[in-house]
Amino acid sequence: MAEADPSRSPEASAATALPSSGEAAAPARRPWGRWALMLVVPLALALGAWFYWQSLAGKVTTDNAYIKQDMISVSAEVGGAIAEVLVKDGDDVRAGALLFRIDPEPFRLQIAEANAAIAGAQVNVIALRNDADLTGTDIAAARSDVGFAEARFERVRALRDKGFSTKADFEAAEQAVIQARERVRQAEDRQREARARLASGPAVPGVNPQVAAAEARRANAQLSLRRTEVRAPSAGRIAQADRLQVGQQVVPNLPVLTLVRDGSTYIEANFKETDLDEMAVGQRAEIRFDAYPDLVLKGRVASIGAGTGAEFSVLPAQNATGNWVKVTQRVPVRIAIEGTSPRRLIAGLSTKVTVFTGENR
Repeated sequence: MAEADPSRSPEASAATALPSSGEAAAPARRPWGRWALMLVVPLALALGAWFYWQSLAGKVTTDNAYIKQDMISVSAEVGGAIAEVLVKDGDDVRAGALLFRIDPEPFRLQIAEANAAIAGAQVNVIALRNDADLTGTDIAAARSDVGFAEARFERVRALRDKGFSTKADFEAAEQAVIQARERVRQAEDRQREARARLASGPAVPGVNPQVAAAEARRANAQLSLRRTEVRAPSAGRIAQADRLQVGQQVVPNLPVLTLVRDGSTYIEANFKETDLDEMAVGQRAEIRFDAYPDLVLKGRVASIGAGTGAEFSVLPAQNATGNWVKVTQRVPVRIAIEGTSPRRLIAGLSTKVTVFTGENR
């Protein structure tokens, strides 16, 4: 019967309704736990923010940075067809290494032509030295004619004084003297002219001008022949050599390949203008590379740009209009790399640069 069931007795119902002593104490502790949680979480966030701010203090970072290397545009100083190519893209070359050769045959012919001109000038000099105008033979003959004409003139004048000569004979003898003296003068002029043709000027003393001109043409042809061999101006790595093809015509002073010079690697980091307040030359820098995640190099601030990137662009921004919007400018900062990198640094690779501005300058 229901009245005899112990679970339905009044004592059992009262025992079920009353909580235990441990359960009665639990609600008293819950408000303190909530208060502790509400205090600990903001404190942890504040401490985390403070440590993060401390980690940023004394340094500035930018990922707008790239590897730069000095690049030399190699060109030929003479024109002609390419006869031989000795390099290809990616080759490492030493200073003075032969890169390519231009057909030398036209310049060898120029040297032969200059040698012939020198020989002709030398023969001309010998002929001038043996010319009668220079030796004075014509002058001696002309002076002899002057003596003969003067003697005849004296005889004719004496006969005229005695009445044995006509006026016509006298004038003819006088005219013969004048002509003989003129021939002497002309012979002396020709001798001075011959000496002038053999003379050397102050620019090339002791050398006939014709010979000097021919020798200059030969020296120029020899220089052009040497320039048919195009050599590396410095040690480095070859780039864009695919433009070199045997038989291709080369235009003087037009770049045909590029040489990336060894030992010229640096970082160009573009920092915001607001990051430059405490930056100075000589401060330590840390460099990381997108291509080599495990590579970290040390560096130093080598120089701070004299102008922003916008100032040196091809078309600088014009802010004199009503549509002007203030934009934070970036200034190029050159970072010199310290030590030698274990990996090859390729021009143009992206980097991340951190400059420690809080250290002593």
